[in-house]
Amino acid sequence: MSEATEVLIVGAGPTGLMLAGDLAAAGVSVTVLERRTERSQLTRAFAVHARTLELLDARGIADELVAGGVRIGKLQMIGDAQLDLKRLPSRFPYMLLTPQYATEAVLAKRAETLGAEVVAGADVTGVEQDSEGVSVTVRRSDGTSGTRRAAYLVGADGMNSVVRRALGFPFPGRAALRSVMLADVRLTVPQSMPVANAVREGIAFVSPLGDGWHRVVAWDRDRQLPVEAPLDLEEVRTITRKALGTDFGMHDPRWLSRFQTDERQVPRYRLGRVLLAGDAAHVHSPAGGQGMNTGLQDAANLAWRLAAVVRGWAPEELLDGYQAERHPIGREVIRDSGRMMRLALIHSPVLSTAMNLLSRAAAAIPPVADRLSAKATGIAISYPAPSGTHPGTGRRAPDLELAPSAGPGTSSPKRLYEALRACRFVLVSRFPEVTGWEDRTITVTPAAGSKAPAVLLVRPDGYIAWAADDHDHDTLLTALTTWVGPRQDVPST
Repeated sequence: MSEATEVLIVGAGPTGLMLAGDLAAAGVSVTVLERRTERSQLTRAFAVHARTLELLDARGIADELVAGGVRIGKLQMIGDAQLDLKRLPSRFPYMLLTPQYATEAVLAKRAETLGAEVVAGADVTGVEQDSEGVSVTVRRSDGTSGTRRAAYLVGADGMNSVVRRALGFPFPGRAALRSVMLADVRLTVPQSMPVANAVREGIAFVSPLGDGWHRVVAWDRDRQLPVEAPLDLEEVRTITRKALGTDFGMHDPRWLSRFQTDERQVPRYRLGRVLLAGDAAHVHSPAGGQGMNTGLQDAANLAWRLAAVVRGWAPEELLDGYQAERHPIGREVIRDSGRMMRLALIHSPVLSTAMNLLSRAAAAIPPVADRLSAKATGIAISYPAPSGTHPGTGRRAPDLELAPSAGPGTSSPKRLYEALRACRFVLVSRFPEVTGWEDRTITVTPAAGSKAPAVLLVRPDGYIAWAADDHDHDTLLTALTTWVGPRQDVPST
């Protein structure tokens, strides 16, 4: 293992690998420390929502992941109501079901191809930081120990984060649901769509994983055993039959486990040179399948900020924007997923019928259904914008069509999200290109007839940093300096 790097990441799950790939693409030296010696073929997360697919598309890896997954065009609400995802204003109007290890595989390949170092069998045992960097004590799989040094450290090492504990980050919250059963099984009667139901005795959820296996999540109200208690497939079958009327002939489990769902969040995502992302920063109910998606979006938001600070063109205060933007999103996910779980567990026939009727009514009203779909899939996520700015500021940038490059033999991105694959800011403008930011910004022209604002500055994470409906050169230069850093000296002619 090398002795020093610019950024250390602890945890080679989806969040850590996404962050590593983005940093490496931005020219930052990055090392990922992973306790496991081999990549697991088991999975907790398996739902990839539309906004996450857009972020993966902006990194050139969405199509590979989609090719191996199962596309689901409807999203189950409370009761039997469903949201039609085909109306989403996205290139990905569906939810993708794919095992977490498949997502990790495409993210790991990208990160390592771009130059990130991923070290397996590296168990972090201690963390110390000072004014100039962070030192991490690592026990290797061969029993020896060493120290790694970096300018910044990111803990992406899950709910039981060693980084969070070592630095004393509080993790307030509560245990929400105990003794939830998980099983990956084969089915005699395979299901092409997720199915779920709640009855007085408990709940059951069955979903294809896209690889021939099915995930079963079940909870028995009258059988609350410790998470360490052995789990037998017959126990899963029993509550599944009660909730769904059948167990679909489940057999040959490759994984049986109990777990406890918690609702917790650290008050601060950053302490000096140490930051937290993904489950190390927030955990919540699995309802809605938001966990991995939220972590990947944490990584996308943090990566460009860290790259800017490490490369020296932004002040360290830029990192505070990660807390300001992502902490409220994490809090909202905890609240909404917990509410969904608690509503599903209500066993009053009267209340269940009322909720079902309300869900059906909401799904039948297109504007309401569209808002619910956008929220559930992350399309509606936006970040606070200063008063008086363009209405698009802080919102997700649509995947605009772009004009082709001028001149013979030239090629250019056809869509905005293809332009974002360079992990730089993208300036979408119909006016002459500005100079001095070429190392950090790509300038493209919207296609003829585009309804985009006259000038649009898009952050590397696909959100609008600044926009204007008319062109003012001085105002644009100010926006570029604010968001992209000082202008490079332009050689005189």
